[in-house]
This record gives sequence, C-alpha cells and structure tokens, in this order.
Amino acid sequence: MAVNPALASTAAVQGALTLRQIFATVDAESCPSSYNFHMHTVCSDGQLEPEALVEQAISIGLVEYAITDHHSVKGYRRAKAWLEDWQWRHPSPMKGKASRQSAIPRLWSGVEITATLLETEVHILGYAFNIDHPAIKPYLQGHSRLDSDRTAQRVVHAIQQANGLAVLAHPARYRRPAEELIQAVAQMGIDGAEAYYAYDNPSIWRPSPDKTETVEYLAQSHGLLRTCGTDTHGKSLLRRI
Repeated sequence: MAVNPALASTAAVQGALTLRQIFATVDAESCPSSYNFHMHTVCSDGQLEPEALVEQAISIGLVEYAITDHHSVKGYRRAKAWLEDWQWRHPSPMKGKASRQSAIPRLWSGVEITATLLETEVHILGYAFNIDHPAIKPYLQGHSRLDSDRTAQRVVHAIQQANGLAVLAHPARYRRPAEELIQAVAQMGIDGAEAYYAYDNPSIWRPSPDKTETVEYLAQSHGLLRTCGTDTHGKSLLRRI
C-alpha cells in the first residue's frame, strides 16, 4: 500500500514533538529499565535479531526505545512488523479491563550515522524521522558516506529535514574533548547530546559518573536535550556488550 508523503511528514513532525517532550524527562535513572535510545541488531553490528530485541524490550518493561543500527533502518522495519503482528495476536481485552497494549513499549525510528566534526570521526543519532524522506535515504544505505555529505552539519540537517531529532552520541568518547564537540554541534543546531552512557562498560549498567556530569552540564549550557542508551551490541539490552 502506498504511503501518502504528506501524511508521513505530518506524523513525523508530531512524533518528533512528542519525543522531544520525552527526552526532556530523561535522567540518570531512566536507562536501561524505562528508556533506551541506543541499541543495535544484526542489521548492523549487533548480535540480537530485531524480533528478539522487541521481545526483550517487552519483558524488561521498557516504555520508550529506539533501534539505532548504523546507516540502516532494516532492523527497525523488521521490529515494527513483528510488533504489529504481536499486537494483532494479543488484542486488547474487553473495555473495563486492563489493556495489554498499554504495557507495550513504544518503538521509535532510529539510526546511527558516522560523520566528521572538527576533523574528528563522530556518530550522530537520529530519532523519530520519516524513514522514507529523500533527505535521509542517502544515509540509510548500510555504510558511511565518503563525500562532503559526511560532515556533521549535513548529517544533522538531513535528519532534521526528515522531521527527526539529531543527537551527538557518547560525546566523551572521541579524540576531541566533549566541550569542543558539543559547542560545535550546538552551533549547527543539533537537538541533543547523549548524556547518560556507560563509557567503562560495567557488568551492571550505569552512566559513568564523571563523564555524565560533564556532558549534562555542557548540554544544559547549550540548551540541548539529554538522552540515554546502553549502546547494546550483545545479547542483553541491559548491557553494552
């Protein structure tokens, strides 16, 4: 069935506004049991099948989450199809009873895109964008761009053109200081920074205290949203690897 581009665009705009409000509530306790906006599947460099990821998200009791495979939304498409089938097989009970669907976590479109910022390779996360928008499609081909479209400015602009939100992933993980990188992307009009991240990959996931405090302060100083995610590449959504 053909998708009406105007309706898709309107839905994406409304979705981004909703997700912006959700990001405004994120704190150090949000991840990994309530929110998780950074996870990978076998459709890029993760170990989880998209369908298994959704099953795990439901079992954990996540409220909001996003699959952010590198340069691909194939995992998101598969997860969304599986979730729609699951909802069909688990219809809402009769009115007056608690609805199973009320407990289903909401899946957002997501992607992680490699970009160049201040002569440094960084990753930009995109959320709640229209996956069929022509501006974002060049970045969803399974590999990073090697031309001028690789610049952080163009990546951020493409995500926002597709009515999505752009976020700098793990700002304290690059060769350049987080202070320099966050200031640079803030000047480009990026929407947020991933503030809550486990840089030291602990056995029990928790944001790295020192780096979290720095990124929180920088994001707030530049008026940016703060997000969280496990950056899962392994079999458990409660860990990174």
